[in-house]
Amino acid sequence: DSRAIVTLGDSITDGALSTHNSNHRWPDILAARLNQDPNLKVVSVLNAGIGGNRVLNEVAGPSALSRLDRDVLSQSGVRYVIVLEGINDIGRLAHLQTPWDDITTAQLEMALKQIADAAHEHGIKAIGATLTPVGGSGHYSDRGEQVREAVNDWIRNSGTFDGVADFDKATQDPANPTHFNPTYDSGDHLHPKDDGYKAMAGSIDLTLFAK
Repeated sequence: DSRAIVTLGDSITDGALSTHNSNHRWPDILAARLNQDPNLKVVSVLNAGIGGNRVLNEVAGPSALSRLDRDVLSQSGVRYVIVLEGINDIGRLAHLQTPWDDITTAQLEMALKQIADAAHEHGIKAIGATLTPVGGSGHYSDRGEQVREAVNDWIRNSGTFDGVADFDKATQDPANPTHFNPTYDSGDHLHPKDDGYKAMAGSIDLTLFAK
């Protein structure tokens, strides 16, 4: 009856700027929540976060698309994947270095849909995670923010995914939604601190993982 969730993501899933050696990354906290539920103790979490990872281009390791087979589809017992990818693609719009850095909303949505479709072909439920705020960070640009908001709206409403983890809503400053809630900001305005990772994990509806 055991089954697994893969968390496919970048440095935010890898737990950048969480307290070292304390298991305060959002996948760790999700695993602890599952373990506390008698009906979900059999569900494990496999962290496939890579710092700097992108959906479309291979820079910090293989792209999310190209590592999907290895890190998600071929893992034992996987029944769910939570996809939190795209911030590093969008961040390049603030500092274009190559022609392929100039990504569009449509390209990013198409790539995320390919991930969801591949998961579905293998009997895996795909859960889309909205992209967290980047206001005040080096990843921010007005155009990039337009892409982020459009992609988040698509994740919430397109029906591509079997469920949504609304990390954007869980971590944003209600008075300034393009920025992190100061309570959750690590200080670089790009990565959460421990409380932010806790808020992310706490926002996930555990009924998504009921058999």
